[in-house]
Amino acid sequence: MFTTHGPSVRELAVQALSSVERGYDLLAPKFDHTPFRTPDRILDAVEETLAQREGSFGAGLDLCCGTGAGIGMLRRLCRERVTGVDLSAGMLAEAERAYGTGGPGTARETRETGGPGSPPVDLVRADALALPPALADTYDLVVSFGAFGHFLPSERPALFAGAHAALREGGVFAFPIGAPIPPSHPLWWAVAGFDAAMRVRNAVWRPPFVMYYRTFPLSGVRRDLQAAGFTVETVPLEPFGRLPSGAPRWRLVLARRA
Repeated sequence: MFTTHGPSVRELAVQALSSVERGYDLLAPKFDHTPFRTPDRILDAVEETLAQREGSFGAGLDLCCGTGAGIGMLRRLCRERVTGVDLSAGMLAEAERAYGTGGPGTARETRETGGPGSPPVDLVRADALALPPALADTYDLVVSFGAFGHFLPSERPALFAGAHAALREGGVFAFPIGAPIPPSHPLWWAVAGFDAAMRVRNAVWRPPFVMYYRTFPLSGVRRDLQAAGFTVETVPLEPFGRLPSGAPRWRLVLARRA
């Protein structure tokens, strides 16, 4: 799962005993060499679906952008500008190296953004639960990848309210969500064990490191999005196929600010 350039077991242990912010500061230089980075297959499927359904956008915001996995996608979808927001200064430093105000200049930049005609990127260090007022009413598209496990269910209303406030009227908050894992699947036991271990860790150790895999069900997410003022639809991400029941393995949630 980890490449030779990824973190050691000791480094992961130190991260796990830190706060979320400090943990990601420590992991940041090696984050892209871990399985925690959003896979390109997910990013490509989301980009293709958004382009087909919505066309292009004006300004885009990557909420909890990390090292910037979604920023290249936004630069292809958006015409005006792209903003990445994250709590971790270390993760933002990695995003800055690839996409920040220093401008193009690496092979990765050219490959992922399509060249110098792409919109500029600005990076903002902020808590997703308390976005700066300057970001309000500014964006036509907000996306987020792989970050929702860091928010407890009780925090979803504030998270979604922030995304809603950042969007202009008619703007879209888009993110992928996987189908529930059945208890008969070995992966269910793996993620259940991980979540249980994290609950024990947070009960006996401070500061807490909030990261759970089973706290973001579509039913509760849809309810909280609607309460925040969104109209909600989901679209199958067909490259990932369907379950034997016919349900999609992955969906794209499209929450629109009315």
